[in-house]
Amino acid sequence: MTSLPQRNDRGARRVDYLRLSITDRCNLRCVYCMPPGGVPERRHEEILTYEELLTFAETAIAAGITKVRITGGEPLVRKGCVGFVGRLAALAGLSDLALTTNGLLLPRFAEELRAAGLRRVNISIDSLDPARYADLSRGGRLDDALAGLEAAFGVGFQPIKVNAVLLAGIEDEVEAFVDLTRQREVHVRFIEYMPLDRRLSFEGEFIPSPLVLERLRAIHGLESVGGPRGHGPAQYYRVPGAAGTIGFIAGVSDHFCGECNRLRLTADGRLRTCLFSSREIDVRPLIGRPDELAAVIAAAIDGKAFDRRAEQAGGENGRAMSEIGG
Repeated sequence: MTSLPQRNDRGARRVDYLRLSITDRCNLRCVYCMPPGGVPERRHEEILTYEELLTFAETAIAAGITKVRITGGEPLVRKGCVGFVGRLAALAGLSDLALTTNGLLLPRFAEELRAAGLRRVNISIDSLDPARYADLSRGGRLDDALAGLEAAFGVGFQPIKVNAVLLAGIEDEVEAFVDLTRQREVHVRFIEYMPLDRRLSFEGEFIPSPLVLERLRAIHGLESVGGPRGHGPAQYYRVPGAAGTIGFIAGVSDHFCGECNRLRLTADGRLRTCLFSSREIDVRPLIGRPDELAAVIAAAIDGKAFDRRAEQAGGENGRAMSEIGG
């Protein structure tokens, strides 16, 4: 397949990052991510096969994508994930491969993932208090998530990022996350809660990340620093002398649409240019027709909107976060 020139959208952004969801299923039921009973289960044949995902990724790379993040749901619940990681890592033209996980299955799979070619992970840990973690995840065990974090360190993933959604009550845990960055070379990112799915019973109080940032600046004298390797919108800071960093992703209070460099493919084969929009293109029928698929990817990049209002003109989001891939 002949590679196309690096695609830029109308604002000369380099859109070169693909979030590739391989499943909408998860072994947790986090309150901000999916309804209590989970999302409606899709039949096996509704989900893209690994061969289809690889074909899409190869075509996207030819169209200018150079970085891929594997997401879910929880990607490690899908049988064969490690083998898929190895095949994806071997694609020519891919410069970076990462995975987002809740960490629960990392003790089992971290070593195999590292051997397959994965080099870095993001681990979602929304609370360092066992009871609150159990409440937010609807039954998860903090010890299991922390064991996943240790497994990531144990096999040498680098960098290791911890994602924590800013929810009511977490303010009293901010210092515990700060302490984590003092002790380990871990990069904690506080993410504003994004109310994408109105089916959720969760009515989380919105906490603007600038409020948390100013509080930490006043207490710790944070230093603005360049972030670890990655391709997201976080702004990073360091407590003087700390091994790791603290990042903030302000997707609601400070839209970064003008800098967004990503596309998303859902596990059932829908291509999306914006997390906040319901607009999506069913590309599964095109996966066997690489020239047509490449043209659709190029058009999606060229048509990627500059602001959230333009994207939301397509209608309200009708999927839970786990169905989109985050």
